[in-house]
Amino acid sequence: MSAWNVEDAVKMLNGRAKDHSLGRCAEYTRIAIEAGGIVLKRHISAKDYGSSLLAVGFTTLSPDVSLFKAGDVAIIQPIKGHPHGHMAMFNGKIWISDFKQNHGYYPGPTYRKIKPPVTIYRYGSQSEQTFIFAPVYAVDHSLA
Repeated sequence: MSAWNVEDAVKMLNGRAKDHSLGRCAEYTRIAIEAGGIVLKRHISAKDYGSSLLAVGFTTLSPDVSLFKAGDVAIIQPIKGHPHGHMAMFNGKIWISDFKQNHGYYPGPTYRKIKPPVTIYRYGSQSEQTFIFAPVYAVDHSLA
């Protein structure tokens, strides 16, 4: 597995982002990912890119993850009127696809209302990742 340069990917992502959707989320996100030095298998639909991400070294994160890292990729399943789903990457501050998404990874109000299934992908093995969920246990010193 070749190393992926997340900084180069995010630079490309930010540099191409528009203020509104062009309907080309998968293309723009794929180009940004590839600017980091890995090549993805092409798909027509954004919803189908999960297998390509896994093949180059991305792993899936817990569906309730809330602390995103630059380079995380969201694949969102289709809703009525949007048969190809959606794909976006986190730049460290906001989610971007072909446009700057200022309301999270769901690209628009209909997506935010329906909340279709989303899978978050992060580059690298689980052992290379910063663990997001760490249980905190209270210690009762009065019993000692």
